[in-house]
Amino acid sequence: MKLYNSVGPNPHVVRMFAAEKGVKLDLVQVDLMRGENRQPPYNEAINPAGTLPTLELDDGRKICEITTICEYLDETQPGASLIGNTPEERAETRMWTRRIDLGVVEPMTNGFRAAEGRRLFESRMRLLDAEGAAGLKAMARDKLLWLDAQMGQNQYVCGDRFTLADVLLYCFMAFGNTVGQPIPDEAGWVKSWFERVKARPSAAA
Repeated sequence: MKLYNSVGPNPHVVRMFAAEKGVKLDLVQVDLMRGENRQPPYNEAINPAGTLPTLELDDGRKICEITTICEYLDETQPGASLIGNTPEERAETRMWTRRIDLGVVEPMTNGFRAAEGRRLFESRMRLLDAEGAAGLKAMARDKLLWLDAQMGQNQYVCGDRFTLADVLLYCFMAFGNTVGQPIPDEAGWVKSWFERVKARPSAAA
């Protein structure tokens, strides 16, 4: 399988998930900074949405969207599941993954694109103004503090299970730390959790 790869947190999620599963992916680099993903041949032959990453299967079929790619790898590759072994475990993982995606990831990344990343993204998509960017960042921070308060004595987001929810949150917390959206000091659980996950070999994938 090939992974059309680039800089940024989205490809990091898939690489880290694959590393946790012990899956070897052939990486094909796409120059996100130059907008190669928004130009032919990538946005015609690989992914018409122009997003990264994309997983190309051995038969040529392509799978896009990071959580979908991760679920495919989880279902088709050997090793312990990072989604869950029962309907209840899978539901819990998907619930927290969805909450993290909508509540933290989306406002964080859109806030970055509209502010620090504006010069890179303004020709590629519609962006909010500076005031809107600040509001998005505040929304991400608020939801992260809410999540922090829900975790109690959990080792990971889903209790003792390391899951897709942890991979998603870790990759975007690592990204946030580099673009002016660090983990709030008062988010004590998230800070200690981040260091635990950072110590896993897969975090460097």
